[in-house]
Amino acid sequence: MIKNILIAIMAIGFVSCGNNTSKEIAMNSSHDHMQQEKVYEVKKSNAEWKEVLTASQYNVLREAGTERPHTSPLNKQYAPGTLVCGACHAPVYDNAHKFDSGTGWPSYDRAIEGQVERDTDYKIGYARTELKCNTCGSHLGHEFSDGPRKTTGKRHCINGVALDFIPQGQELPPLRK
Repeated sequence: MIKNILIAIMAIGFVSCGNNTSKEIAMNSSHDHMQQEKVYEVKKSNAEWKEVLTASQYNVLREAGTERPHTSPLNKQYAPGTLVCGACHAPVYDNAHKFDSGTGWPSYDRAIEGQVERDTDYKIGYARTELKCNTCGSHLGHEFSDGPRKTTGKRHCINGVALDFIPQGQELPPLRK
């Protein structure tokens, strides 16, 4: 019995460690536990994030909340441009990869390479692929496998409040450090 429990614990640890796409990892050890924590380029305290984000942005970006469907002005925004993280202003999506998924949230078939990380989210009782800004760790949305088959087959279902649209030709804002 104890052997089975130990095997299960080791398997869970292996699976959770295998999902980390971080470039920099800080290792913390306490009471025989190893915890991995990514070191982000932009890091702020909760109080500092609350100073620069609206309440709805904070809920989505820092607490992994979800905005109500069909409420984002970005749902119908198809002009050429770049979507930046609403928290740190890092570029995360090219609007050329946007499509109408009919779900009520802005949807993209891919992120700008290297700008969005994947994590596993169990908040609703089963595993989902969470998408987070690779620069500040803010929650953007989730990835599903029901996107356009002609491209990636993926759907990045993103909270519009987590993004800012920068029209093509306009200078991107500096990182919010």
